[in-house]
Amino acid sequence: MESRIEQAVSTFEEGFTCAQSVFATYADLFGMDRETALKLASPMGGGIGRMREVCGVVSAMALLAGLKEGNTDPENEEGKERIYLLTRQMADKFKQKNKTIICRELLGIEGMEESAKPSKRTKEYYSQRPCSRLVADASRIIEEMLLNKEM
Repeated sequence: MESRIEQAVSTFEEGFTCAQSVFATYADLFGMDRETALKLASPMGGGIGRMREVCGVVSAMALLAGLKEGNTDPENEEGKERIYLLTRQMADKFKQKNKTIICRELLGIEGMEESAKPSKRTKEYYSQRPCSRLVADASRIIEEMLLNKEM
């Protein structure tokens, strides 16, 4: 399979949220159509509803891990542990590179945004934020850990 990192970054730079960009780029590989993937991931952007908590790309990685390795049996404790471990490993890999998985810390802002209204996507927006790079970082982790592709 060809790398989709550039596709994920391009999707973000078209105006989709970071979470949508990562999740929708890979969801088809696990049986989900693009429209459903975009809808499902849409509230995860901006650190979950623009609250600046867990970065949307980290949430997208967790959702993709669930599509690939998720547990569907409430009695399967090993399955629960396995998906939690995979999610933690992916988040740890992201944190090793970026020092945190918290949106506001990645952006260097204090607290939650006052408004739920997203920032206008302009050339300045993209040049001032690390989000395109974070989308690429998460995509590399997905390709390495979920698609078993050497990066």
